[in-house]
Amino acid sequence: MRAVIQRTLHARVVVDGEVVGRTDRPGLLVYLGVTHGDGPADVAWTARKIWELRVLREERSAVDADAPVLVVSQFTLYGEVRKGRRPSWSAAAPGPVSEPLYEALCAELERLGAHVERGRFGADMQVESVNDGPVTMLLDSPR
Repeated sequence: MRAVIQRTLHARVVVDGEVVGRTDRPGLLVYLGVTHGDGPADVAWTARKIWELRVLREERSAVDADAPVLVVSQFTLYGEVRKGRRPSWSAAAPGPVSEPLYEALCAELERLGAHVERGRFGADMQVESVNDGPVTMLLDSPR
């Protein structure tokens, strides 16, 4: 499981002109990719790491700051671009595998106490954010 975590002042996701998820105060925007072999252990580890990572101002975590988390599915995080000009998506898990894990990660964050907003899985989304810092972290679950 791979996550790109951004510290934001605010963020929102728009699908077909409709805002489907938003944070109106400082928090985290998380782009989440799922690969083959990811499972419940990856979900639990990644959710806890996102929730407790001290990347907000004054070295606080989202749990410390009661900060919202906007989670957006993004299979392109597993795109392979080292060869040729066309990305390969073979490392990304297909929708029937990745959607339940995306939903499980959002649910686990909520279980931990996070206010979670979501993008819309599989949709053509426009994501708007103001990165604070800028702070952007790459997180891969352990194997």
